[in-house]
Amino acid sequence: MSPLLSVSRYLALIPVVCLFLAATALILFGAASTVQLLFGLMASVRLDSTATKDLLVKAIELADLFLLGTVLYVIAVGFYELFIDDTLKLPAWLVIHDLDDLKDKLIGVVIVVLGVVFLGQVITWDGQRDLLRFGGAVAAVIAALAYFLGQKPGKAGKNQGR
Repeated sequence: MSPLLSVSRYLALIPVVCLFLAATALILFGAASTVQLLFGLMASVRLDSTATKDLLVKAIELADLFLLGTVLYVIAVGFYELFIDDTLKLPAWLVIHDLDDLKDKLIGVVIVVLGVVFLGQVITWDGQRDLLRFGGAVAAVIAALAYFLGQKPGKAGKNQGR
């Protein structure tokens, strides 16, 4: 049974490949959208507040798209490091030694994505929607995630000294 379980770790290649392909697709779509946005800007030279607002919204949507692609990439690399090969040459911030490292990185990027989504809502706010409740909900989720990150056993000693 032991050899079977040892080899079964390669099943993790399925989500690694799928997540990598999805990340690549999002990043390529974001690049194509960026080119399309730039050509659209050159075609219509409007310099008013509506055009500025539209440009900001599109730029935030692009940032969100690239962030989601990055999240999928980080998860793919993390799975690969955890299950297949932990000797990849990666930047220090991307090195993942255990599942907690992967969760921490994922939560960090989720917090950034939530901030970007909220910023998009602020820019497109028309005065009709209840932005305060939406912002409060986003803040509550971010606070809960930050609290979760702070409750790690290795971090408890650091937090008690303050």
